[in-house]
Amino acid sequence: MRRAASLYFEDAMTFPDRGLYAITDGPRKDPVAAAAAALAGGARLLQYRDKSADVARRLDEVRALKRLCDAHEVPLIVNDDIALAKATDAAGVHLGEHDADPVAARAVLGPRAIIGVSCYDSLERARAAVAAGASYVAFGAFFASPTKPQARRATLDLLRHTATLGVPRVAIGGITLDNAPRLIEAGADYLAVISALFGAADVTATARRFAGLYAPSFPGKLVDDEQP
Repeated sequence: MRRAASLYFEDAMTFPDRGLYAITDGPRKDPVAAAAAALAGGARLLQYRDKSADVARRLDEVRALKRLCDAHEVPLIVNDDIALAKATDAAGVHLGEHDADPVAARAVLGPRAIIGVSCYDSLERARAAVAAGASYVAFGAFFASPTKPQARRATLDLLRHTATLGVPRVAIGGITLDNAPRLIEAGADYLAVISALFGAADVTATARRFAGLYAPSFPGKLVDDEQP
């Protein structure tokens, strides 16, 4: 496994090598049930993403998701909100270009926190994020994204050229079961999926199919999960 500044990477049971990175699409009525379905299907990371201003509801939801993720031994990442991640003892935070920098996030969350950074279509931004202590970097959108229709687009070549960054690489944006194999082939360590997962009629079955794309890397658990 690639090593990064975060000490979280020292525990493979806590932070897996590769797999499905489920990102919630809140606000929704059933965030915990939907997340539970994704985890049951083999999601290896879960990110809480809710841009609403309902502070109390978001706090309650993250606390519930933290209990759920702990039961599954899956890290819970909070989108954008360092204070919320701190208050709920989440595993870490994911930062966009208008959020705090990794140094500031780690000062609040500590050396074991998972700090993810969106790098969009920029290798330079990714290098700067790694230098600042990012635990992983995310690139995209690779395909048309229903969550962010105006998102800048990244290329598969960019993903291929980031192999030397030394941290896991997350692919995001318009990912489906049909196009996901191209991202894995190009080097994506994680597939960050929102709409194609949480908009599916059967979230668990869909998560299992995404997770199964990484089955050769996990000849035990994921292959077993595919069995009826």
